[in-house]
Amino acid sequence: MTITAAMVKELRELTGAGVMACKKALVETDGDQEAAIEILRKKGEATAVKKSGRIAAEGVVFTAVKDGKAAIVEVNSETDFVAKNEKFQTFVSNVANQILDSDAADIDAFMAEPWALDTTKTVKDELVSQIAVIGENMNIRRFKKIESDGVLASYIHAGGKIGVLVDADAPANDTVVAAIKTVAMQIAAMSPQYVSREDISDEELAKMREITIDSALNDVSSLPKPIQKDIFAEAFASDALNAEDKAVLEEKQNDKYLFNFLSKEAIAALAAIAMSKKEAIMANKIFNGLVEGRISKQLKEVCLLDQTYVMAADGKQTVKAYLAEVSKEVGATVALKSFVRFETGEGIEKKEEDFAAEVAKQMK
Repeated sequence: MTITAAMVKELRELTGAGVMACKKALVETDGDQEAAIEILRKKGEATAVKKSGRIAAEGVVFTAVKDGKAAIVEVNSETDFVAKNEKFQTFVSNVANQILDSDAADIDAFMAEPWALDTTKTVKDELVSQIAVIGENMNIRRFKKIESDGVLASYIHAGGKIGVLVDADAPANDTVVAAIKTVAMQIAAMSPQYVSREDISDEELAKMREITIDSALNDVSSLPKPIQKDIFAEAFASDALNAEDKAVLEEKQNDKYLFNFLSKEAIAALAAIAMSKKEAIMANKIFNGLVEGRISKQLKEVCLLDQTYVMAADGKQTVKAYLAEVSKEVGATVALKSFVRFETGEGIEKKEEDFAAEVAKQMK
């Protein structure tokens, strides 16, 4: 069957997929539009078959805190314009407040429970109604709930682009609440993954170490000089490098800019030699010191208590030291128990297409 431009145009309007993707799908299905749509869906190309099929990667994060309970939820929309819409914001607020009193353990259970403001319908029914009224696909993507007998604090950044909940074991007074609020701001800005090093499992630490070791070995230019010399010696004794690179290596092996003169192939060959000597290099004390230093640096980035406090007057004080200071001021221990950080659209692939540009490109 001949695939016409009109058929491609119609399929493109139905799905939002690219010109060539639509044409290829129609060719594969011999012009069967429904089958072509199915192919595009499977390949992730279809973006507008219906409102509920469109990518909703914008939206807001909202928090609610009440009576020792806190909830954080992310609700997505297709555009930032709708995310700022008053109806959308009200709906998200209502969702967050319902989560506070909900026993639902996951999204599916939450979507099936009665809508608190109209129990004749479910949360899912209300979402569908809002999609019809607002005119864009929307999605209650995820939520988290915390119950605590300590101090709960929340922080919303950039109108809902980032939301944070923090749970602390501490006395509830104005000084502590203010301090935990600033820690929530820290979490929003610096995106830690753990409260402290103790929260990292042995498996995760082992994986971090393995990645750090392999990364170091694959960057021979960063290795200690004694180790480099061993790698260079093996390179000279083998055919891993061509004659030109061997000449460069022999002439400039003590030059700090050596790797600027070597070919990409030579650099890759040296990395391969380093990886082949991995076990022996790992026994080297200097190399182990390098690895430990890099791991320590990573831990300071991913562990909240190890991070430099963003409001530190000296630019050096850690979050742990700041909380110790607050503890001393209030005469009681202020300890962080957990936190939750949601960032709108994180992990969702945003697909941007320009139909006119696509057509122009295909016409060349």
